[in-house]
Amino acid sequence: MRKLKRLLVLSLGFFALNACSSDSEAVDENKTIFVTSVIVNGSDITDGQAKQFTTVVLPNNATNRTVTWSVSDESIALISDNGILTPLDNGTVQITATANDDSGLSAQKTVKISGVAGPVVLVESISISGSDITDGQAKQFSVTVLPNDATNKVVVWSVSDTSMAEINIEGLLTPKKNGTVNVIATAIDGSGIKGELNVNISGVSIKIAKAENVLLFQRNNGGWPKYHNDFSGYDREQTSADLTEASKKDKVDTTIDNNHTIGEIRILLNAYQASANNDYLEAAVRGIDWVFEAQYENGGWPQVYPLESGYSRYITYNDNAMGNVMNLMRDIFLEQNNLDLIDNSYISKAQTAFDKGIDVILQSQVVINGIKTAWCAQHDAVTLKPKMARSYELASNSGSESVGVVKLLMTLESPSAEVINAINGAVAWFESVKIVGYALQDVNGDKVLVESPGNVMWARFYTLDDYTGDQYESMFNAFNPNEPFFCSRDTDPQGGGPRKTIAEISYERRNGYAWYGTWAKNLISTEYSAWKAKHGI
Repeated sequence: MRKLKRLLVLSLGFFALNACSSDSEAVDENKTIFVTSVIVNGSDITDGQAKQFTTVVLPNNATNRTVTWSVSDESIALISDNGILTPLDNGTVQITATANDDSGLSAQKTVKISGVAGPVVLVESISISGSDITDGQAKQFSVTVLPNDATNKVVVWSVSDTSMAEINIEGLLTPKKNGTVNVIATAIDGSGIKGELNVNISGVSIKIAKAENVLLFQRNNGGWPKYHNDFSGYDREQTSADLTEASKKDKVDTTIDNNHTIGEIRILLNAYQASANNDYLEAAVRGIDWVFEAQYENGGWPQVYPLESGYSRYITYNDNAMGNVMNLMRDIFLEQNNLDLIDNSYISKAQTAFDKGIDVILQSQVVINGIKTAWCAQHDAVTLKPKMARSYELASNSGSESVGVVKLLMTLESPSAEVINAINGAVAWFESVKIVGYALQDVNGDKVLVESPGNVMWARFYTLDDYTGDQYESMFNAFNPNEPFFCSRDTDPQGGGPRKTIAEISYERRNGYAWYGTWAKNLISTEYSAWKAKHGI
């Protein structure tokens, strides 16, 4: 009989006995716990047939409880990676199970073998038959074991990655997600022969909890409300109140405010990429259709669509609402960030929508005394003039939202002269209105402006130069253009309208709104100069 190489194989000691111990005590999860005992279970072979041997490895919470099997005489018997002893001749062998950690522990058992009537023919090759999975459904695989007269032609099935797929004892492969997995069939006769086949898996449709919650809240028009305003609500099981709100499919509260609709579209595309669940792709496309429909002919986007009365119908730069939409449009026509998953018929539409958006940004830049400055948080959809939103958000130049607009313009690969002028004008404006040497601090639970040498920041709102017809026109007449201003609510005791200092407005508004910030700091310190260098300006 030809000499066989000794196999060093691993076993999890399946069929291992449960041993009573004090392992339930709390332990440091990062500490390595070594094996203290190995016991081999099994009996003599009297019928010449293969027999399963098992181990008891203690303690039960040992970090690595696997073992390597070996036999003392491979001319008498061979042992497989899972402890199956195959007799080759009558006689006596010692089998050993050695712990695979650094404990150095092992256990031996002497086995007497009888009943072997003739020569054992070992497996020499295994070929797996089967094909790729394209429909996400389970598929049966089979093997051809040679030689035909092999004494034991039984194989054990396994896969290289159980997160991709599982395979049962009969070779039925059940996919879990899309990708590639290696299917393995291993002889149990101790020969160590394996057959392997790479299987490509596609078409698996998986439900992802977060994406399922996003689907719940999509309105019939394709967009989303801001019910889960910070998106964290999608990460948990929905309450009965949530489900009631989600059921209002015909409600027209769909918005781009606080990254909604755009954010949900991206969640669904990520989920589709991971799951191939067409429900997610179809819902994302419906959301994209809503975004296209919501765009004004002049290129701007309102905060809410269908249009409502009030400030939500204005072209909205606030909270980077339009910036988020523009980034989505660019991802579509550049086919990046999962937007390559949608039909390519959207590419030209997105390019057109994006170009129109750039046009309206340029047209709505505020000009004061003939000089390009910045942008308001919202602009009239027809006149493109700055408009007030809530009672403490009056028409102004924004020291916050304008940063996002400039950064969007700076991403253009081949900026036109008009774009360059817009960026230069805005950065010059930021330089001219920066506030140096002061900081907003919490003093005894109240926000107070204090001296802070070297600190640089910007106000949220700066005055314009034309307040004709504004309800606070007379109050604004006390200001010069480009001055910071602050507001209480109209209903506060202090009354509405602009104030020159934060100390003059109500405690609630003083402490409940971002009146100052360092929004433009990186823009004027590094990003602007890098942009100029990139384009040779």
